[in-house]
Order: sequence, then C-alpha cells, then structure tokens
Amino acid sequence: MIRYIKKRSESNNVSEDKSSIEETVRSILRDIREKGDAALEHYSGHFDNWSPANFRLSEDEIDVAISKLNKSEIEDIKFAQNQIRHFAQKQLETMNELEVETLPGVFLGHKHIPIENVGCYVPGGRYPMVASAHMSVLTAKVAGAKRVIACAPPYNGGAHPATIAAMHFAGADEIYLIGGVQAIGAMGIGTEKIEPVNMIVGPGNSYVAEAKKQMFGEIGIDLIAGPTETLVIADDTSDGEICATDLLGQAEHGPTSPAILITNSEKLAEDTLSEIDRLLEILPTANITKGSWENFGEIILCEDQEDMLIEANKLAYEHVQVMTKDPSYFLKNLKNFGSLFLGQETNVAYGDKVIGTNHTLPTKEASKYTGGLWVGKFLKTCTYQRVENKDTSAQIGEVCSRLCMLEGFAGHAEQANIRVRRYTGKNVPYPEK
Repeated sequence: MIRYIKKRSESNNVSEDKSSIEETVRSILRDIREKGDAALEHYSGHFDNWSPANFRLSEDEIDVAISKLNKSEIEDIKFAQNQIRHFAQKQLETMNELEVETLPGVFLGHKHIPIENVGCYVPGGRYPMVASAHMSVLTAKVAGAKRVIACAPPYNGGAHPATIAAMHFAGADEIYLIGGVQAIGAMGIGTEKIEPVNMIVGPGNSYVAEAKKQMFGEIGIDLIAGPTETLVIADDTSDGEICATDLLGQAEHGPTSPAILITNSEKLAEDTLSEIDRLLEILPTANITKGSWENFGEIILCEDQEDMLIEANKLAYEHVQVMTKDPSYFLKNLKNFGSLFLGQETNVAYGDKVIGTNHTLPTKEASKYTGGLWVGKFLKTCTYQRVENKDTSAQIGEVCSRLCMLEGFAGHAEQANIRVRRYTGKNVPYPEK
C-alpha cells in the first residue's frame, strides 16, 4: 500500500503537439535530403540566426575557442574525461572475442567491430551540455570508431568555448556548429560538404529526439531520450535537506523533468517537502525548477523497503539515487533503471558530469528493455563460422537438408546436399518439384 504525500499535477499546462513536431522534423529532413547544404544554411539561419561561411570549425577556430578557457577549466574538463575514458576502457576489456570448436572441425566465433563513422550531438539550448561531448565522442573513440564528428548549436553567436574544448580533447575528428534537427539531418543524410555517418548519438530536445527516431533504420542511434527523470529512494537514515537538494538538482533540466522521492519515513517525506519550499526561494534556477516540481514532482510513502522496490521497478526511471541503511539491497534487486547511485556520498550530478559512467540513459520506462550509452554501443558483435572437416560438414549437411525440406526450402536443401554428395559419395537425390 502506498500513499502520496505529494502527487504530480493532474492538469499541468506543459504539453507538446506531437503531430506538429513529427511533420516539422519530416519537412526539415526532406529538405536536407533534397537540397543539401542550401537547406542546412536556411534552417541554421532561421532557427539559430547562424549563417557562417563554413559550419565546420577550422583548427585555428578550435584553438581560439579553447584559448578563452582558463587553466582550471581546462584541467577540470580533462579530469572528467580521464574518469570517463578509464571506465570506458575497462568496460571494453570485458568484451572478449570468441572462437569455439563445437564439433570436430567446426569453429564458431564472434568479433567486435567498431562502427566506422559516428556522429555526436551535443545540445546547447538552455544549458550548454559540455559533458555530453565526453560521453559521446570520447566513448566512441575508446571503442575504436575511425571517424567521429560532433555537432553543437551556436551559443551567443559563436562557439561555446568549453563545449568545443571538450569535443576536441575527446578526440572529435570534425567539429561543426550546427544545432537541432538540421544537425541530425546533416550528420545522418549528409550534404555536399559533410560525409554522412553510420550512427548518431547524444541527447536533445523533442525535435532532436524525433529526428533521430525518423532517421533510425537508415542510421543507427543510441536511444530516443525524453525529459530527464530522477528517483530518490531514501529512509530515515537520510534527511530532508539532502533529498530536496538531489530532487531539485535534476528538476532544473527543464519544465517537464519529473523528480520523485520514494520513502518509508513519513517524517522524511514532510521534511523534504519543507526543504523544497525553502530551496525554491533561493535556487538560482528556481524559475525552471519550480514549475517542474509542481507539475511533475511526487513524494510516495511506502510501508517498507520491499514496497519501495516494487514502486521503483514500476517507474523504471533514468536516474535512481539510493540513500538507505542498506543500498546494496537495491543494487541486488532493482531491475529497471538507467543508472544507479548508491549511498549519500554520491549523486546524479556526479554521474552527469565527472565520475566516469555515461550520462546518456534510457527514459520513459525504456530501462525495462535497454541500458544507456556505453562503449559496447559503438561495437557490432558479428559472428562467423569456419568448417575444416569434410566428414562433419556432411554430417551437418544431412540434418540441414531435412530441416530445409521441412520448411519447403529446396534451394537451401541443395546447399547442404551438394556437400553431402561430394564429401561422402552418397547419391543424395535432388528435391522433386
């Protein structure tokens, strides 16, 4: 049995016209497909007031952008990238290639092949998402991608220095100042000046998500991300101030970002509500965070730890922060989450920016069937087979032929039969019409 101490608004006024978004995106992608760079220039000028001679940054322009950062800012970016690179490399080391002899002379295996051309979108909008460059460009490079290009929208009429620095230090081979749907189209479809990629990754607004959705199949994507989701699971070993801070810290992503507390302590629930009211009076981003909390924030009171687990698995949220007496219980038993943050000493912001795990994660219950972006997403696991024994080939062939005919595939059966004839001398008849 659960009880809502605070429930999301049943009639919030934040909504989007999905059909309008779909048609707008379809139209932009169609124009890029038909008109190439001319369409790219049109939409960049229209949406971003940005019409450069060349969307690709030169080496000199990259150097100028980086020169605007101080030493501490550069060191912080490199520190974050070192953590992310190290973890991605360790993940890569777990992905062993395989070859096994399953029958005499029959060898089956798989190889991990990096995707050759990857496009990374690093959003700007309300906040320049510098960390998204680490998470996408750097991880693709660790996987072994040969060519990684990166797009970010112009910021205040030019390049955002920290974003460009992060892209460059992460190893981007080409950097473009292009935003929104036109960036996804430029990377996925290609233009006269931009060679298309095989896969596009990175977060973005609803238009960017829709563009990736419409491009999927022609190219690969990481996932279709919705608004950031945060779930805090806490008991009476935690306190209202830290719970409120961690909820509002993620609610500031945007006006539709849900933040939920699940607890078995009514006192903690009430203390958290009180602290949220206090923080909303002093938080610099309260103009965004307040609407998000009022419309999409919840506090759910549960009977016990087991009920908290049940509710968390139902929600299947992107970020799940656990501040309980025994966080390992949730590590062992929670099945649906994007990334898990265990103990009061960590938090979602660490994962977003610096600690080493990837922040591109599933939303809208997608964690019920997928994890987030990681080094393995940039690898194709491809199987192969090799047979070095004619007797075994014939043995398999006889079974294969019968199974093919069971399904009515005479041509398939002949692929097996010809080898049975050649390797055994048996007079295997041709299938009759």
